[in-house]
Amino acid sequence: MHTEFLFGAPARVEATQKRLINAANVDVNQLLPLRYKWAWEHYTNGCANHWMPTEVPMARDIELWKSNRLSPDERRVILRNLGFFSTAESLVGNNLVLAIFKHVTNAECRQYLLRQAFEEAVHTHTFLYIVDSLGLDEREVFNMYREIPAIARKDEFEMELTAAVMEPDFSTETFEGAQKFLENLIGYYIIMEGIFFYTGFVMMLSFHRQNRMTGVGEQFQYILRDETIHLNFGVDLINGIKSENPELWTPEFQAYILERVDQAVELELDYARDCLPHGIMGLNVELFRDYLGYIADRRLERIGLVPQYGTKNPFPWMGETIDLPKEKNFFETRVTEYQTAGALNWD
Repeated sequence: MHTEFLFGAPARVEATQKRLINAANVDVNQLLPLRYKWAWEHYTNGCANHWMPTEVPMARDIELWKSNRLSPDERRVILRNLGFFSTAESLVGNNLVLAIFKHVTNAECRQYLLRQAFEEAVHTHTFLYIVDSLGLDEREVFNMYREIPAIARKDEFEMELTAAVMEPDFSTETFEGAQKFLENLIGYYIIMEGIFFYTGFVMMLSFHRQNRMTGVGEQFQYILRDETIHLNFGVDLINGIKSENPELWTPEFQAYILERVDQAVELELDYARDCLPHGIMGLNVELFRDYLGYIADRRLERIGLVPQYGTKNPFPWMGETIDLPKEKNFFETRVTEYQTAGALNWD
């Protein structure tokens, strides 16, 4: 027996000692007592939303894909979104494991991050499953982030946000480091998962609404549910760090974040143009301009920034899948009913 742990042991950790970052003298392995109950709630919501892509039948999708009932423009939308998401999920997972987890010094938040990292792996598995089921050229789909400029620019934008945090000597203990870490969180939770993903969700769920590509659409619905919990956790983490470190939230930093969000909206609009050169299923670039402004404003509001765009939601049917201004309430009332993908009830 190691008696050094029985005699002269350090004082037990109190909940009030815990911090989201820079908890220098607190054991990051000690889960209880909880301080950030919201983090544990997001973890349990994520567990309730568990699913695997192979539970979803793809026979109808395969039959439709091999037929002549999809136009070239419709096939382009499907392929572009598979190409973007297949790599974007990997980027998010890498950022979680290699950048965020290391610098979050709270056990309950780390517990959620482990769950989220698994979900990102499931999402990557999903795109492999779809590509394999439809008999697509895997090199074409998984290399779009290098070969399609509109996708490459979005991924490069996100990788810029990770570069400094991935440096071996990076630390959140300096003002500059803590602010850079906050920028990383905003870039991945607010921009990547909160803005960049939503154009694709609208496009792919538009097929599902028409009872086409139903297996793919069902999997995108499950991914959307996951991403909404990711976004809710990210918002709480960002706002928690702001509350504990108010000196980071300078007017200059806020202006910089607004500029970054505006750049992201333009990049996503370019992506919409690339996916929809002619418009399909009632979708066109002008509608996405309004939609991107609408969701960007919602994201900005949730981290305490002033809305910038003032546009309305041109896709009210998306509210049937998820109510954007009330994402947390949606999951509190709906996701607890879920047991397995096959048992999900969307009524």
